[in-house]
Amino acid sequence: MLVTTRQIRAARSLIGWEQRRLASSAGVAVSTIRRIESLDGPIGAHFETIEKILRAFDHAGVEFLSEPTPGVRLKEVAKS
Repeated sequence: MLVTTRQIRAARSLIGWEQRRLASSAGVAVSTIRRIESLDGPIGAHFETIEKILRAFDHAGVEFLSEPTPGVRLKEVAKS
């Protein structure tokens, strides 16, 4: 799935994370998060870095949506 920088910023906002929190949760440098978010469009980073970021958001309950309308949302919690 292609993830955009806008989705990264939106995901952080959705769960109230600052760049430091995302960097810490993903195991990447804050400067990496700043660089990624300063751009517009598809993320220009190593595949492994993107995977770490997406995994951190996944653990936090964020789901990335793709076509036809890219976006983010909180995952639905299964009801028992």
